[in-house]
Amino acid sequence: MNGETAWALYEHRLRRVSAYIHDHLDEELDMDRLADIACMSSYHWHRIYRAVHGETLAATVKRLRLHRAAGDIVRTGLSVGEIAKRSGYPNLQSFNRIFKSVYGMPPAQYRKEGSHKAFDPSPNGKTAAMFDVTLRKIEPIQLLGVPHVGSYMRISQAFETLFGTLYARGLAKPTMRMIGVYLDDPDIVLAENLRSVACVTTDGDITAAAPFERRVLDGGEYAVLRHKGPYADMHKAYQWLYAEWLPASGRQLRDSVMFEEYLNNPRDVPPTELLTDIHMPLA
Repeated sequence: MNGETAWALYEHRLRRVSAYIHDHLDEELDMDRLADIACMSSYHWHRIYRAVHGETLAATVKRLRLHRAAGDIVRTGLSVGEIAKRSGYPNLQSFNRIFKSVYGMPPAQYRKEGSHKAFDPSPNGKTAAMFDVTLRKIEPIQLLGVPHVGSYMRISQAFETLFGTLYARGLAKPTMRMIGVYLDDPDIVLAENLRSVACVTTDGDITAAAPFERRVLDGGEYAVLRHKGPYADMHKAYQWLYAEWLPASGRQLRDSVMFEEYLNNPRDVPPTELLTDIHMPLA
């Protein structure tokens, strides 16, 4: 078996493991079971996974569970105890401790005082804080992406497939920028039907063989809001852009998709330090 064939085999195994992890976050994930899905010994598989994804399987599971938990805290009325149980933690104390170590405060406090609260309206119906919005003109951007259907909170699965495949095929480049394209309004489309695409920028020199697809972001003027904080908070930033910034700006929307550019990596920085540029197309 030559090197190219071997990496193609790993690529499919990576996808199987990634899909299993995302579909079984509620369960206690057995590392030997994941190795069986990968059809390799756990001794070797863990090393291949870390080489491709830059973190251990255990770190991936912890990160994804806490990401989902933060979303549940912000967007639902579930009790912290219910969220802890759903996230696979044996007791509330361990969940509180681990959540605080990553998000900077325990989950109950995060629900009341997390970064998403900056976008909540004051008694006069307006957001008290002001946010940095810049106007940028950009050229069309060529993208290579993996489509995702389902909750936007789970687009990470498509990004896992995207980067795992790029690495396995020897196509990953440090100059690639990470882009998320969101095609539906989550306030009117059911979560299970939401369409999005996990993308990287490309010069067009990569063959768009499955699971990849090509997209082009329209050039033109965009209002760009830089969001700092967990991805779970970002729907509040969108609401602020539409409800407050856009009417006050006097500008009109252009019939083009919004997109997000992720300026750092959730594997490298804590959720509170994540930087995302949200792009709103303007006429």
